Amino acid sequence: MSDKIQFTNGKLCVPDDPIIPFIEGDGIGKDITEPSQRVINAAVTAAYGNEKKIEWKEVLAGKKAFEQTGTYLPDETLQAFEEYLVGIKGPLETPVGEGIRSLNVALRQTLDLFVCLRPIRWFKGVPSPIRYPELVDMHIFRENTEDIYAGIEFMTGTEKAIKFRDFLINEFGVDKIRFPESSSFGVKPVSKDGSERLIRAALKYAIERSLPSVTLVHKGNIMKFTEGAFKNWGYDLAENEFPHQTYTWKKYQQTLKNEGEEQAKSELEKAKKMGRVIVKDCITDAFLQESLLHPFDHSVIATLNLNGDYISDQLAAMVGGIGISPGANINYNSGYAIFEATHGTAPNIAGTGKANPGSLILSGAMLLEYLGWYEAAEHVYDAMEHTFSRRKVTSDLFSMMEGATLLSTSQFADEIIRNMH
Repeated sequence: MSDKIQFTNGKLCVPDDPIIPFIEGDGIGKDITEPSQRVINAAVTAAYGNEKKIEWKEVLAGKKAFEQTGTYLPDETLQAFEEYLVGIKGPLETPVGEGIRSLNVALRQTLDLFVCLRPIRWFKGVPSPIRYPELVDMHIFRENTEDIYAGIEFMTGTEKAIKFRDFLINEFGVDKIRFPESSSFGVKPVSKDGSERLIRAALKYAIERSLPSVTLVHKGNIMKFTEGAFKNWGYDLAENEFPHQTYTWKKYQQTLKNEGEEQAKSELEKAKKMGRVIVKDCITDAFLQESLLHPFDHSVIATLNLNGDYISDQLAAMVGGIGISPGANINYNSGYAIFEATHGTAPNIAGTGKANPGSLILSGAMLLEYLGWYEAAEHVYDAMEHTFSRRKVTSDLFSMMEGATLLSTSQFADEIIRNMH
């Protein structure tokens, strides 16, 4: 008999047969959902036999929901995720010219899924535009609820935009709006509370997994009181809450200034030998270059919403593209988590068998890890790599690989299952 996942005293309590709600998704969502579930089911069976099993429960969102209920995001769907805590979704198309701003953003904000977690790793055999893709092993913690994604915008010419403009000019003396009469406005909220819970989650993740570093990526040289504050709050949090597990670049700079380079380097090397997580920061534009030239210098990345959007896609491209890039939206304080395909709906190839289910399959593996079913997740990763190394791929990767065998969406899933040992 299936049961519900519980969240007690800050930890998930997972039954052997949890109910997992899923959203099929729009476009290729229908193509990739069933094959992905077959792979996840096979991995659970390979790891635990008949001792554990996932009970999949479909809930509606997107076009399918609108056709059946007249709304793109029914209350019942949100209630299901609240009731069962952990779920997974295919890609959703945001309605153009109607409905809510973004279905994905609505789910994240309604359930307060403040972490967008995107692990980026390379699988042997996957084509990459960089020379040493095997050096890429990063874990992106993107803040999910603030920044410009809060959706606070005023269109030029509207009453609200005029009031906002006049308020800035008359009340705050703002004189840096170059074309005030034709400007639209957006507000970028960045809070200490929101920043700290994101950075705290990133630090705990690095400490628990014995990862070497956390990089705070920001544009604080320009946006000093939002992104600059994010960096400062991050350093303070590491030093105040994790003084014995971390060593900050801020502390290194202080030692360098007060006691000299030799002492600073000595402290840094000692911290590394002790297994402490090195907390450092990097300006966003510099990080985009750094991640290409020195990917081995960065392990966990903590960053704000917009930066995380850019960074996630660039890093995914370095290891094969978003077609095989997994993702999750998590609230580590409540236990809520929705795992997802990170790509779009690709309606032009829906129903053709060309879609790559890799992103959703790997997001399923992340779900297994979140449940604590690590052995099953490893079966997915190992079988996926074995499949890629044999150059058996879907159409998106087939065009980039010499001597590859072209598989359909379903055949690719079958091949992964066949390669589970």
